[in-house]
Parts: sequence; structure tokens; C-alpha cells
Amino acid sequence: MTIREKIPDGLTRRTQYFVRIHGYRIPDPGVEQHRAQWLEHGIPAAEIDRAVAYQEIWGGIALPPSPHYDGGPSSLSADVPEGAKAEGWWFRAGPQRTALPYSFMIGPEGEFGIHAGTWVSLHGSIAGWVESMALADHARRCARTITTVTGEAVEALQLDGLEPVLEVAGRADTWWRGADSLVAVYRGEAECMLASQCRMATIYSGLDEWGLKGLGA
Repeated sequence: MTIREKIPDGLTRRTQYFVRIHGYRIPDPGVEQHRAQWLEHGIPAAEIDRAVAYQEIWGGIALPPSPHYDGGPSSLSADVPEGAKAEGWWFRAGPQRTALPYSFMIGPEGEFGIHAGTWVSLHGSIAGWVESMALADHARRCARTITTVTGEAVEALQLDGLEPVLEVAGRADTWWRGADSLVAVYRGEAECMLASQCRMATIYSGLDEWGLKGLGA
């Protein structure tokens, strides 16, 4: 089922267009039906409410693969919250497309990230993750040249003077906007798996004013 209505609120025009044109919604039964069972297992009602609220907004939305993390979640769908009062609670953001050593999760403060024993917040919200996917799709289409660097070369990038792209709510992963370029920096896998060689950055160059933002974003 294509997405023509009920696009989640608060997205830029660029990302609304991306979700509407490239996304679709699959049937998803939701998680409210599990409330009584989860309460019996000691999961706080407030954490169940968070999962239900996520599901009501994002549940069943399937988007094209992201350029990293082996494409990201195959669709957005909440699952049973995991955690404890002392460390906080997480729930699944959606199933992986491929076999990965980590899961995509929504964190204690609503962050989107990856968890494999070590929790790494990639973006401050699920909306930030979707914004980053839309921006990557837009930049790829508009850039004259695309350059990828890895490992230590990522730390050598000159980001001074560039402005952060705030709509992606960057944490471990960030986007930067220059005079004619966009730079995406991915540190999530490196931090989660303690593998510095997994650091990666993509530089999209040769962008005009519309290419830097797109659709008035």
C-alpha cells in the first residue's frame, strides 16, 4: 500500500516527498495487543506506551535501503521493550534486512541507534534517521561527484566552517553542509563494534543551492 496520507508530522518537505514517493506501508498488527502480557513480565506501562506511540506513527512504513548499515530496517515496527530501570529501556525499531551483528533500536530518550551489547545512538530520533535517508537519496541524485573515505581519513576531513544539518538530529552519524557540498559522516558501526576501520564518510560535491537543501527544506 503506497503512502499518500498520514505522513508523520514534523518532517521536512524533502523527506515528506521521499516517504510519499518511495515508501509504502505494509500491514502491521501493532503492539497494543501484547500490553497485558508485557505488564505481567514486569515491563513498565510507560515503556509500553512508548512502543505503542511509535507503532501508531511509524508502524508498517517500509523505505528504500539506506546507503549504510546494510540498508537499515526492512520496515519500521516496534517490539517488546528490553532493559531495566537503572539503565533504561529500548525497543526494536524494525527488523534487519540482512544478517547483522546488531539490532536497530529506539533508545530511552527516543533516539534511533544500533545495539549489540553496546548501545550507540545514531540519530536523536527516528525522524532524524528518516531525514538522513531522504538527504542521502537527494544528495546522490544531485551531486556532480561523490567521494567516499574510510578509517583514519574520516578524522582528517575539514569540517570547520561547515554547518551541521540539524534535521537529521545527528549523534554518532552526522551531516554537514558547505558552500557547494554535503558531507555525511558515519561512526555508528565503529563505535558499536569497537572497529575504527568501519568509520566512513561520503562527500557529495558540485551542488547548487537547490541541491544543498531540496524542496525548500
